[in-house]
Amino acid sequence: MYEKITAPTTGAKITFKNGEPVVPDNPIIPFIQGDGTGIDIWPAAQKVLDAAVETAYKGKRKISWFKVFAGDEACEVYGTYQYLPQDTLTAIKEYGVAIKGPLTTPIGGGIRSLNVALRQIFDLYACVRPCRYYPGTPSPHKTPEKLDVIIYRENTEDIYLGIEWRQGSEIGDRLISILNKELIPATPEHGKKQIPLDSGIGIKPISKTGSQRLIRRAIKHALLLPLNKQMVTLVHKGNIMKYTEGAFRDWGYELAVSEFRQECVTERESWILSNKEQNPNLSLEDNARKIEPGFDALTSDKQAQIVEEVKAVLDSIWESHGNGKWKDKVMVNDRIADSIFQQIQTRPDEYSILATMNLNGDYLSDAAAAIVGGLGMGPGANIGDECAVFEATHGTAPKHAGLDRVNPGSVILSGVMMLEYLGWQEAADLIKKGLGDAIANRQVTYDLARLLEPPVEPLKCSEFAQAIIQHFG
Repeated sequence: MYEKITAPTTGAKITFKNGEPVVPDNPIIPFIQGDGTGIDIWPAAQKVLDAAVETAYKGKRKISWFKVFAGDEACEVYGTYQYLPQDTLTAIKEYGVAIKGPLTTPIGGGIRSLNVALRQIFDLYACVRPCRYYPGTPSPHKTPEKLDVIIYRENTEDIYLGIEWRQGSEIGDRLISILNKELIPATPEHGKKQIPLDSGIGIKPISKTGSQRLIRRAIKHALLLPLNKQMVTLVHKGNIMKYTEGAFRDWGYELAVSEFRQECVTERESWILSNKEQNPNLSLEDNARKIEPGFDALTSDKQAQIVEEVKAVLDSIWESHGNGKWKDKVMVNDRIADSIFQQIQTRPDEYSILATMNLNGDYLSDAAAAIVGGLGMGPGANIGDECAVFEATHGTAPKHAGLDRVNPGSVILSGVMMLEYLGWQEAADLIKKGLGDAIANRQVTYDLARLLEPPVEPLKCSEFAQAIIQHFG
């Protein structure tokens, strides 16, 4: 089956049922060490993960690690430009769950990004990025502890699909001509708009299927959280891009009130229900007036639509969601993308799970990570229905490679996400406790040590891993 790697002789495969992993007590999990500082951070992370599993389960559970190759290390084993060998793809497909360190994006090769390639090959449509604060971590924000969000970023669509044409290319010029001469004039809402002839062209596809499968995962995750964190916010720029980002929002609400009707309430529905609870004799029109700013200035047709919306909500879910029962449901709301960047700083404790398209999610996840201490503390996962790859979210930092000094926190916390995905919560909780206590005791690597006041002597990468283990308790 493999050309240059050998699977462990002990352990069993993880399988999938209805998009969820079925995990044996001794799973075989492929790992990619990673380029640059991967040589330092992966051994540290593996040591912490193994110690947590052993401490939590006393030998009843154990991971059988399977080394596979990608990036620069793969080229050393398989030959020039073999950044993502078939052996690695076969192993990840065979065993279902993998974890990786940072990978270099090849220059001049055929793959734009190894990370993006893995996501597309295995249809890992959900990029999941938790951003929470560990007390003692240096942060530029005054109240980083208020931010505790999980970002669900769609991984396979949007402009990151990479369908674009260079300015001046034959196909690009032909597409502009067709758009300018045929398609735009045939669409009255576009008026007399024209694309400049010296433009590069990119395509931004947003599908109903892609949007709803991401939002479905986000809602299912919300159902597992404490009641006060059961909220999913649809992040979009639908006020401008109505048929792509606006559709993402609309499809999200449609999913919530169809597949998850008994578990979910939309923000607007909650207003309608709350208004009736506060005044049982409130008329439909007065209820509509409360939920819609400027109601009295609207046309009679628009007013009638909103009144009918109020009636439909009360008729359909008053019995199941009224009299305060909606407060025990997953709240689904939406926010404009530029607004949410402000609100995760000014009102961070009002948000829990943010579901977003690809580009917005890329920006938002890094911005949120900065609030709680930076990418060095930012874990990530790429999850599909039959595969999941967990990864460090930072770069390779080759100038620091082999010096045993960088922060392994990102890949360690990605391992925590992996343990939670496997259902091994006890081991995951040990690592979160150990990491938090190490930081609180100012036992940190140089990136955090130099920002502490007063500064402290930094631990080595390997020493930080050992400090985490010592704080398992």
